[in-house]
Amino acid sequence: MQHSVRAARRATGEGLRAAVHRSRPLSRAGVLERLFTAAFRRLVYPQIWEDPVVDLEALRLGPGDRVATIASGGCNALSYLTADPAEIVAVDLNGAHVALGRLKLCALEHLPDYESFRRFFADANSRANVVAYDSQLRGRLDATSRAYWDGRPFPHRRRIDLFARNIYRFGLLGHCIAAGHVLARLHGCDPRVMLSARSRAEQRALFERHLAPIFDKPMVRWLTRQPASLYGLGIPPAQYRALAGDSDGGIAAVLRQRLERLACDFDIGDNYFAAQAFGGRYAKGEAASLPPYLQRRHFDALRDRAGRLSFVQGSLTQMLGDAPAASFDAYVLLDAQDWMNDHELTALWTQISRTARPGARVIFRTAADERLLPGRVAADALDGWVYQEELSRELGRRDRSSIYGGFHLYERAA
Repeated sequence: MQHSVRAARRATGEGLRAAVHRSRPLSRAGVLERLFTAAFRRLVYPQIWEDPVVDLEALRLGPGDRVATIASGGCNALSYLTADPAEIVAVDLNGAHVALGRLKLCALEHLPDYESFRRFFADANSRANVVAYDSQLRGRLDATSRAYWDGRPFPHRRRIDLFARNIYRFGLLGHCIAAGHVLARLHGCDPRVMLSARSRAEQRALFERHLAPIFDKPMVRWLTRQPASLYGLGIPPAQYRALAGDSDGGIAAVLRQRLERLACDFDIGDNYFAAQAFGGRYAKGEAASLPPYLQRRHFDALRDRAGRLSFVQGSLTQMLGDAPAASFDAYVLLDAQDWMNDHELTALWTQISRTARPGARVIFRTAADERLLPGRVAADALDGWVYQEELSRELGRRDRSSIYGGFHLYERAA
């Protein structure tokens, strides 16, 4: 088992280096790139930060459809099963994300009931979860994933113990959110007050009083000018540059705008992204906002369809290169293209075009509000694809995660 874990770690490192490293090692850009890959080797996203409700509307999945998606935390890949597609292949460079996705899938299939599944992944803070892992899941996991969760990166604790301590406080993103809370409280602001709002008007007033002032603080402005300060959000150097150029006010203005949208543009009670950002956990109770895969009404159907989802470590371009022609109907690229140079974008879209069936859909996000592909991808790789600009902008406005500059939908001619 240790051999398989080492192999997964090695694959993670090799994949990240290929995706991120662009500059000489001893240059400033090269050092930043290598700091990012070092940070990104471990678990980054216990929860994915793209709204699956928006994704599902754009993808229009149905029986018979095959989906290729980047896995990240696995939440959306599982949520896409609510649309009853024939198959979903979830791919990620990061072996920790693959291990998390496989744990979620194993739990969906083998925990006794919805309450146990919800306790494990919605509450994620009970010793009963560790007991359930040992008695019901551990022996059913593949060897690599089992070794990952049995691993002991902490003194006297296994990784699986994170599910007894609220796993959403951990991972690179969880630590980044926690650091943001500490920084805000040091400046007299408390993000948690946002969860007390009972109306959009209250949300706006609380944001202006408790959150907006933090972006004018000299320390915060200095920190946001340091690319490494945003590695916890999974933003590599190339994406940082695109994000910083999205506003005349620089990165601080962009972050303020995105946080304002998260805090003010959607009802707090109906936005689990806001609950995680401001409270570090999902809300409790039957009416709590949760990702589709954690909602009671979908549990039985998802359990029946669990065998249609697989998690694979590697690059999406490589996976598609090994797939037959005309074999997929939908592609979810998250924000991965922000990491890519022109050659890599063309290689990816060449494989997408080769493997796409008539009428296929591709969705992705960008850090900045930009089209991204025109002028960078070889024209023949985009032949037959139509950009749905008006719908893309409308769906982007409705994405409750609020952290991206653009949502994009391409459709292939039927």
